[in-house]
Parts: sequence; structure tokens; C-alpha cells
Amino acid sequence: MAGLWRSYQALMAKRPWTVQIITAGSLVGVGDVISQQLIERRGLANHSMRRTAKMMSIGFFFVGPVVGGWYKVLDRIVTGGTKSAALKKMLVDQVCFAPCFLCTFLGISGTLNGLSVEENVAKLKRDYTDALISNYYLWPAVQIANFYFIPLHHRLAVVQIVAVVWNSYLSWKANKL
Repeated sequence: MAGLWRSYQALMAKRPWTVQIITAGSLVGVGDVISQQLIERRGLANHSMRRTAKMMSIGFFFVGPVVGGWYKVLDRIVTGGTKSAALKKMLVDQVCFAPCFLCTFLGISGTLNGLSVEENVAKLKRDYTDALISNYYLWPAVQIANFYFIPLHHRLAVVQIVAVVWNSYLSWKANKL
């Protein structure tokens, strides 16, 4: 395990953006597998690889670049490594970024699932508030610790490790018809 972590660190030093995006896409995919197997109890025979591929593509092309870029912007908006700065970053993250991110994530997922605009809007009306409330149960504490203790180039990885559970929930929520 230590060797795997060292390899990850070396890759992060050489290609941080690429590693962050691959990590995000992979872990969104893991979250979908957990959702299908443990939450929905589909079994291997009924597992939708197409759905997992869609969720991974959302991770690769939306979650990784957007969240990684957001952390860079947030680090410029709120500077410093104090407890006060960590609290400010968490507040900006959760008040400004999280609501927009969740809405966009659910919208992209609905679009990739073939929903019409009307169906996607109805699904957002049904699921968005629950997802945002659930977000507020988990992420503020994670983000305070993340912004206070974790260097910028590792924040997305920390978030994605915690997000395996969150991604399982989001995958279930995004794909529930």
C-alpha cells in the first residue's frame, strides 16, 4: 500500500491535472458500481456497464476538471492556511459551488440517460433538494479538514476518496427514474 501511495505521489508531482482527472473519473465509476451492487442490489448479471461508463465519463469530463479547477480558484479567492481561512473556503465552497455543481451533475446525468428537457427539469425538481440537503450533512466537515490540513494538489484526491460513498448516493439519485 505504501508503494502504491508513493507511485501516486510521484505521478501527482509530474502530472497533477491528469492524475486528478483520472482519479475523479475512476472513483465516480467505483461509486456507480457500489450503487448498483450494494444499494440497488442488481447483481452482476444485471449490472449496467453502460451506466457505469456514463458515470465515469461524467467523472472524467465534468467532475475532475471542474472540481480540480474550482479548488485552484478557491485557493486564490481565499488565501492562507489558518482555521479562519479553512472556514471561509468551506463556506464559499458550500454556498457558491456545491448548489451549482449538484444541479449541473444531475442535469448532465439526466441528459446522458436520454431524458427530455421536460423530464430532466421534473427530475431536478424532484431530486435536487434532497441531494443538496444530503450534501450539507457530509461535505462541510470534510471540506474544513480538507482546506486546513491538505495541500492544494491533494485536495481533489481526498475529496474523491470520501466521495466514493457520496458518488454511490449521487449515482443512485441521478439514475433513479
